Amino acid sequence: MTRVSESRTANVTGPAAGHPSVSMALGALFVSASAVLIHLSGASPGTASFYRCLLALPALVPLALLERRREGAVAARRRAVTLAAGALFAGDMLLWTAAIAEVGAGLSTVLVNVQVVMVPLLALLVDREPPPRRFFVSLPFLLLGVVLASGVAEGGAGGSRPLLGTVHAVLAAVCYSGFLFLLRREGRRGQAVQSYLWVTVAAAVTSLAAGALWQGVDLAPGWAAVGWLALVAIFGQVLGWLLVAVAAPRLASHVGAILLLLTPVGALVLGWAVLGEHPSPLQLAGCAVILASGTLVTTRSAPDS
Repeated sequence: MTRVSESRTANVTGPAAGHPSVSMALGALFVSASAVLIHLSGASPGTASFYRCLLALPALVPLALLERRREGAVAARRRAVTLAAGALFAGDMLLWTAAIAEVGAGLSTVLVNVQVVMVPLLALLVDREPPPRRFFVSLPFLLLGVVLASGVAEGGAGGSRPLLGTVHAVLAAVCYSGFLFLLRREGRRGQAVQSYLWVTVAAAVTSLAAGALWQGVDLAPGWAAVGWLALVAIFGQVLGWLLVAVAAPRLASHVGAILLLLTPVGALVLGWAVLGEHPSPLQLAGCAVILASGTLVTTRSAPDS
């Protein structure tokens, strides 16, 4: 790691300062609850995306103000980058939710998780941060694990409009990868909580605008739906993505990308526990492959300090 990147990383403070790998893993698992909770809400993609960001703001604003007192405000020129990250995050949420119905949950999960390749590639091309050789060795196993866990190998690919759904899922993967790359890159410059707050604000505005034009946004979805979406905001936006935002700058790009594969694993487990969706032996095997391959790479390639 260069001296420049070390100095940026050293400015990051917060719950992930001591053990970023653990914080990143916990964040990914908290985020995994979002899919189940959104399913229970019955809300449209635009409604769910808007409310999950809006309802997170009351918790994020005080945390950002505390950070601002310690570290100062985020420079205006950096806000444009965080706003772009928020727009990409909203694009990911909207496109991926639509792709689930169009191409099936399994294939959409596989396609969106090519971030495990795209994020390290962006870090290599933009920041000249090469992943270690063992990452490339483990990559086929990680992708195999995602395919197995998604159920595609057992006919999990389906949906009403497979071609359009594939396009939407690929675009969601591009948005997701860009969001993760920018979130990590800005966090390395310090003030990670404030940056994430701006990301969330931008995601809320973009979700409202884009969702209103595409499948609509229900501003009064009912108290039951709002209750479920409030839980999405707490677990996904506040506990989950905030931990990711603070931990990611202290980890190598490939380590963060691998740890985020815990999200589909956690979603599979929660789907079984909450919704009664029983994973097949192949899906469980895929989870095991992801966990084993990810553990091998992350424990050997990135220290927690």
